This record gives sequence, C-alpha cells and structure tokens, in this order.
Amino acid sequence: MVYYILRSYNFNSDPIFILEKIKDKDCPFFLDSSFYDKKFGRFSFLGFAPFFILKTKDKNPFFELRNLLNRYRISLKKNSLPFLGGAVGFLSYDLGFVLEEKLKKRIPDDLNIPDCFFGFYSSGIIVDHFLKKLYIFSLGFPERRHSLAKSLAEENFKKIERIVKDLDFKQKAKSKFKEKDINLSSNFTKDEYIEAIKKAKDYIRKGDIYQVNLSQRFEVLSRKDPFEVYLKLRRLSPSFYSGYFDTGDFQILSSSPEEFLRLEDNLVITRPMKGTRPRSKDKKRDKLLKEELLKSPKDKAELIMIVDLERNDLGKVCRYGSVKVDALRVLEKYSTVFQTTSTVIGILHRDKDRIDLLRACFPGGSITGCPKIRAIQIIEELETRRRAIYTGALGYLSFSGNMHLNILIRSILKKGNRFYFGVGGGIVADSLPDKEYKETLIKAEAMLRALR
Repeated sequence: MVYYILRSYNFNSDPIFILEKIKDKDCPFFLDSSFYDKKFGRFSFLGFAPFFILKTKDKNPFFELRNLLNRYRISLKKNSLPFLGGAVGFLSYDLGFVLEEKLKKRIPDDLNIPDCFFGFYSSGIIVDHFLKKLYIFSLGFPERRHSLAKSLAEENFKKIERIVKDLDFKQKAKSKFKEKDINLSSNFTKDEYIEAIKKAKDYIRKGDIYQVNLSQRFEVLSRKDPFEVYLKLRRLSPSFYSGYFDTGDFQILSSSPEEFLRLEDNLVITRPMKGTRPRSKDKKRDKLLKEELLKSPKDKAELIMIVDLERNDLGKVCRYGSVKVDALRVLEKYSTVFQTTSTVIGILHRDKDRIDLLRACFPGGSITGCPKIRAIQIIEELETRRRAIYTGALGYLSFSGNMHLNILIRSILKKGNRFYFGVGGGIVADSLPDKEYKETLIKAEAMLRALR
C-alpha cells in the first residue's frame, strides 16, 4: 500500500498567492477554479517538481501514459478528494493527426509544441473553495520500499508546508507592467477570414459537413511576465476551468469556460459549449443580448449538432443505454460573454478506462465540427497557422483513476518573447460571415485586455 500524508487547514484566501510563491520552481501548475461554484468550480490544485515527465511529438502517447498511471495507481474512498497526485499537463490539438491515420498535416509546424506533455506529481496543494479548506498531500512515489517512500513523502510535505506558512495573504498580488500598446498581428485579415468562412459554407452546401469550427490565431510580441498576464486574465475573465502551466520552455495561461471530459467513479461528463453573445454594462442591452442568444435558432442548432456528436463519441466507450443528455441548453454568464452549454453524461464500460475515453473523444467535437474527421480536414485546408495548444486539453489524470480536462479555448501560449492565442466559432449553413468574424473578436477581448 502506498504511503501518503494528507493534512487539512482552514483557508479563506485566494490561491493565486500560492502560485506566486511557486511559479519559479520546476514545472509548476495551477488548475484554477477562479470562478468559484459548488458544482463546477469547487476545487483548485497546485504543485511543482514532478518526479517524471512524459513528453511526446508525432507519436501516440496513450500506451505509455496508461502504463505509468497503472504503475502508480492508488485507491481512495468514495466521495474523497478528486485529485491526490497524478499526471498534470496537456494534449495539443495536433495530437489528433497522430491518432487518426486519415488525417494529414498540411500547415507547417511553426511553434514546435509537444503533442503531449504531462508531469507526474506526488505532492501538492488542494483548495476546497466551498469548505474553505486547504489540503497538503504527499505520496512516496516513485519510491517502492516503504521506508524510502515514507522518507520522501515527509520531505516533500515539509517543503510545501513551509511555502504555505510563509505566505502573506494580506498583501494583494499586483501586476507590474504598464504597457498600453501591443504589437498585435493575426494570420488572417478580415477579408481573408470571411473568404475562409464562405469556403466552409460551400463544403456545408455540398454535404461534406454540417458544421466546422474555424479559427484565427493572434500573435503579440512582448517580454511581459506570463504570471502577470495570467493574473490580469483571471481577474478580467474568471472561469471554472482556468489554469497556469509552465513547462520551462513555454507557458499556458488559460481562462477556459469549457469542460472537455470529467471522469469520477465511472461517471463520464462532457459539457460542449456553442453560442456566444457579448456582455454589456447597460443592463437593458445586456438582457437583450441574453434573450437574443437564447432565441437564436442558429445557435441552438449549432449546439444540438455537437451534442449528437458527443453522444456518439461517449457511446463508443460507455455502457449501452447509459449515455444521456443531462441538460440540453443552459445559459452561462461570464464577465465578457454569454455562452450556452449542454451536459452529456454516461457510465464508462467495465472493459474500458480513461485512456479509451480520451481516444474516443479527442479532439473535442465542439472545436472541430461534424462529422469530426472531415471537419478537421477542412480546418487544415482553410486555416494557415498550426493550432498547437489551442483547442487541445489541459487538466489532470489522478493516480486514483479520476480525470478532469478542459478545452483550451480563451487560452494564451507564451513562448520566447511572443504570446499566441486562437479564437474561433462554429460555422453552419446559415452563418453570416461578417457576424462570425465579429464573434471571434468578442471572444478575444479578455485576452487582448490582459496583454495590453
């Protein structure tokens, strides 16, 4: 049986202070429920110094990922904490080209980001925002002998405990940079993006696809500290599935509102998101925009198409008859936008595991299109820059068997002295090109403000 330490403390502060303390350590992560909610944003997780890193490029990582997780498997009581160590990291959108033989890359790989990057963490911090508790955990992995595992677990626990005790929660974390102008560019002009939408609609008219997610990529030249940009991003755009992940070579700053996959005790949940309207400071205008989204037949049809796709994906690995639509269309309010979301659930088949679940569903249907394979082929034809992390997934695969991943939208990649982020939307038969282009700018607003 694995040796571990788990202790709880009262905590009524913002875990961003902890990230500020550990951000310069080896491979730090922060899975950040910056928009607290008992159901969706209850927990945040932090850690650093993984004992192993799995990094792949142009190679299927799932066989090795499964073997590693099986090697370090632990058992937890039902209804216990969802994460007590495990693999934390991301899968890039481009991993889809490795998983599907029918898919061929056309766009040059200008960013050279790994397809898969997971650190294996045996110690860390859990914040329960609902109970106002902080937990420090430490397992003896990767040691096998009880005496060595006990010694390692105690050593790592003390390191984290010292960090938490040294924190000054009265002092507010502040952003230092004051630059207002940014050097911003996109891989599309407005006319080019509208032309790409028209080509996508031609494919829909011909019957190749029903829907495709088309995006543009923005690039900002800046030497700003990624932590400070994240600090501002989470303040401007708090979300259930935010995250900060530093590989050493590049950083991911995410304020994603979309849940890709959650697996807890064989219950599978996916929450595709389609349909967007901007928020307004004027209450009457804000209400009109909300009602416009809810009444829009185009946005409703767009979401229902993806719900059907997700039901099909889950049906490949879930028990027969267990896949259900738990909520067909729910409005969610964020600081800059309204979104509509569905919830699809299922029970994982006894002969399948979370790697099978990932293989069946990745990349997510909401950010590719329907049917998925043909939509990805059209994306590869019409887009001009590699997506990399954008529309991939960030999160954890716990040693206990749980899994929780977001969809990497509303997310920034910092590499070298450049920040990159993608924004897109679902194109269907009755999409209006000019309106679709404006929707991408609405989605970009929080990230642009964070970088200014």
